[in-house]
Amino acid sequence: MANERTGVATLKGNPITLIGPEVKAGDKAPDFKVNKDLLNQVSLSDFAGKVKLISVVPSIDTGVCDAQTRRFNEEASKLGDDVVILTISNDLPMAQARWCGAAGVDKVQMLSDYKNVSFGDAYGVHIKELRLLMRSIFVIDKNDNITYVEYLNEMTEHPDYEKALAAAKAAL
Repeated sequence: MANERTGVATLKGNPITLIGPEVKAGDKAPDFKVNKDLLNQVSLSDFAGKVKLISVVPSIDTGVCDAQTRRFNEEASKLGDDVVILTISNDLPMAQARWCGAAGVDKVQMLSDYKNVSFGDAYGVHIKELRLLMRSIFVIDKNDNITYVEYLNEMTEHPDYEKALAAAKAAL
């Protein structure tokens, strides 16, 4: 398959293969289509004019993903109306909605890449062996330029929340 990247990420120390290009700060943000529920999709253009902090998690039902999503939900109101926080995973939309309801998460938008891994392939976070998304953070400015990227090397580690939040504020 085209654009397979090996030797860049692990799960509990075991190598995994990422599909898609490595995007970098300064790149134009690739478009994507993800589901906000079972039937309705959104794309990058649906968030036009906003700074987008995209928090990518492998599965919302795991400890680090849960903590990462809760942390960004807590920070969301401090960022103001010009910043949208999107959490993207390959979890089914129903599972995402159930988790948000149980966790009281209401400020981040949960989006699912389960249907065709459009986001995962465009941003280079599609894990070939698992068909999940690799933990990562992307900040995209109001003009759809990528201003910050963090690809984690180990799936079970936390991202640098402070750097991601600072990048979102700097993009305003």
